[in-house]
Amino acid sequence: MEVLHQLPSADLEAIAAALRSGRLDAPYSEFALQRYTRTQPASQVSQCLNRLADEGFSGQQAARVVSSIVEARNRTSPASEVAELVWTGPEIAGAVNRDTGVVVRDLFGRATREVLVAGFAVYQGKEVFRRLAERMVEIPELRVRFFLDIRRSHGDTTLASELVWKFLAKFRSKDWPGQKLPELYYDPRSLDESREKRSSLHAKCVVIDRAVAFVTSANFTEAAQERNIEVGALIKSQAFAWDLHRQFDLLVEANSLVRVFVPNA
Repeated sequence: MEVLHQLPSADLEAIAAALRSGRLDAPYSEFALQRYTRTQPASQVSQCLNRLADEGFSGQQAARVVSSIVEARNRTSPASEVAELVWTGPEIAGAVNRDTGVVVRDLFGRATREVLVAGFAVYQGKEVFRRLAERMVEIPELRVRFFLDIRRSHGDTTLASELVWKFLAKFRSKDWPGQKLPELYYDPRSLDESREKRSSLHAKCVVIDRAVAFVTSANFTEAAQERNIEVGALIKSQAFAWDLHRQFDLLVEANSLVRVFVPNA
């Protein structure tokens, strides 16, 4: 049943409605379920529902099982617990202070399956990412993907491939504390020689296990994580985390975000 628990509530509600109306009927095919599953592979959802059918569950009963997951999720995740303010700045009476760096390290330490990190600027990353590098050693199968900005300075005519190579060398030597590198992705438009066509990967967020997301103004620098005035939201919503993660997945699938080639990786 784990695959159903990993689906966003909106997908579960759509599946339950289709089961109740008869639009979905056993045996449940992967093709029929593709329209209802934005995040999990339809084949896994198909196997789960067919297992229920093999155990004697009718479509109406399967719908109640699916709906009960959404109901339980709503009971245990009241609105007051969905989002939490994360604020870094001078400590003053009455201000809410939960430092960005503390939250990021805690999130890295909780990851069990996958971590998505998107950022615009990285500086002194060895300290910022130390807990994540340790987690990759603790859980070798943990998948970690970084989506980072690779910049071309105004007037710089260096080949895009050379700029990517320089970025990789800097990341390896100055910003990453571990031996095993995360997967690295960038927006190739950021290296366009035409200033009018150039863009920046300016998003700054962390998604852990597609279950919790942290969206922040803070770059992955020591100053931003510990000293600057920064504001962010820790969003404890599986549906939001899935949707945010999926946006990056779709850009990778469309080759709008490109993986950095790492020799001997």
